[in-house]
Amino acid sequence: MSRTNTAPARPRAAAGGGANRWVVLVVLCVSLLLVALDATILHVAVPSLTEDLRPGSTELLWIVDAYPLICASLLILFGTLGDRVGRRRVLLLGYALFGVASAVAALATEPSVLIAARALLGVGGAMIMPATLSILRAVFPDRRERATAIGVWTAVAAIGAATGPVLGGFLVEHYWWGSVFLINIPLMALILPLGRRLLPESRGAADGPWDVLGALMAAAGVLGCVLGVKRAGAGEPLLALPTAGPLLLGAALLVLFVRRQKRRPHPLIDTGLFARPAFTTSVGCIVLAMLALVGLELIAVQYLQLVLGLSPLETGLRLLPLTFAAMAAGATGSYTLRRIGPRRMVGWGFVLTAGAVLLLVLMGEHDRPLLLTVGFVLLGFGLQTTLFSAYESMLSEAPPRSAGGAAAIGETSYQLGAGMGIALLGSVMNAAYAPGLRGVPGVPEEAGRAAANSLGEAYKVAEQLGGTAGGALHQAARQSFVSGLHVTLCVSAALLLAGAVMALRLPRVMECPVDPGGPEEAERPEAAVEAAGVRAVPDGPPRSTERVGKAGSPGAAEPRVPATREAIEPAGSGGRPAH
Repeated sequence: MSRTNTAPARPRAAAGGGANRWVVLVVLCVSLLLVALDATILHVAVPSLTEDLRPGSTELLWIVDAYPLICASLLILFGTLGDRVGRRRVLLLGYALFGVASAVAALATEPSVLIAARALLGVGGAMIMPATLSILRAVFPDRRERATAIGVWTAVAAIGAATGPVLGGFLVEHYWWGSVFLINIPLMALILPLGRRLLPESRGAADGPWDVLGALMAAAGVLGCVLGVKRAGAGEPLLALPTAGPLLLGAALLVLFVRRQKRRPHPLIDTGLFARPAFTTSVGCIVLAMLALVGLELIAVQYLQLVLGLSPLETGLRLLPLTFAAMAAGATGSYTLRRIGPRRMVGWGFVLTAGAVLLLVLMGEHDRPLLLTVGFVLLGFGLQTTLFSAYESMLSEAPPRSAGGAAAIGETSYQLGAGMGIALLGSVMNAAYAPGLRGVPGVPEEAGRAAANSLGEAYKVAEQLGGTAGGALHQAARQSFVSGLHVTLCVSAALLLAGAVMALRLPRVMECPVDPGGPEEAERPEAAVEAAGVRAVPDGPPRSTERVGKAGSPGAAEPRVPATREAIEPAGSGGRPAH
């Protein structure tokens, strides 16, 4: 029978302290919802914001990109810092920072102030995102329950990202552009005291000093890579200095960061995680899934608005089936994972998504609501199934002591995949779209080159030309965009099928720790701690492992590696200060 560790240097939670783990999950999901909303809610407010603040083209680019760039670059820094100083502490500070930055952004009267506020929002988001996932890893030690919790967590992320444009469109139509930030303030004012009261504190290993230089190298490296990828996605030449420079510098810094971590006795991130095929494959699957999702969503929004002529609010409503399907996939993900295992779940998720993408090739210049609805439902369900199982496998492969670092790696791969999706699929779209605008009858060569930049630009040029030439250019641009969309969808389907092949490296079955059970289990002090949502650290012999395969039945028991020692303290308990 295992016992809790009572050594003075590593205090443990008292029985009955802490919060119910499902209440903790609700608080964490509300946190994630706000961060996911803020990533997309500004997009529909850009025209109104531009008219009010009159930013330059560079300023407007930074208003939109400051949040994702700063957030992506600081995920590893704050994820590993949370492992050292306490994940709850970092999360609560992120709440406060997010609320303050939202108020500054809503009341900004100058572009520079709004850029600074968006950057500050990125810092707050980088504190919140890995902390939510690492706390979830700590309060759900049982893999079955953790799979259910991750299903809810990933569904909430999908809801936030897809609901952002709808909510933003409603707010901009009825209020002013600053209202898209103002809604964060009352929610943060509510969740900050709730989180302080309900969330348990947890830490990983605190051996040795925190590698400040390594954390800054990782932040600068990710920033350079994401910035270069975003510039490529905006249409700048890949070999141009503003694109290639940040990419090469970022890649070099990340290589130096990895070498530094291998040499240090107490690294920020356990590079040995990447020696585990399941962990590396899960990270790769997250990148591919996000590459497809964000690239396709961007192109779908352009298609719905510029080809079918829908308003921003109507566009958001058309994308809601994708959100509902993602919610359903998250809700059923835990059951599916236990039944068929990670390999089949990720693989078939990719195959289903590729099938949905190929179905959407049937889209044309005219609206086909039923086809779009079916395609978006299959797309949302397939991608969410893939993301859920990949996140669950990645997090389960990481030991509890490295939960913050693993969560940061997962979130960074999420952001990199999103940026790469815009860059890669956007480049494919542009390459397929531009040739169709060459040699349009009656259209000057200079006007044709300007129209080849984008469909929106082509419509403006056509309006300026007017007459027969303008009408011919307008029609040619629509046809070229739809043709380019078909090519892009086929490329995306090929990438998704490559993801299905990659998933073959994942485990066939889901391995779950088995609790001995029995009446005496409830009498153990650590059982009371676990019921409170925190995990006691066993000192006794390791428990066995149950392998859940296709039918969800237990297989042969295997020895389990003893649990890594990790201090998890409920809010307000003794031991290390919680805040």
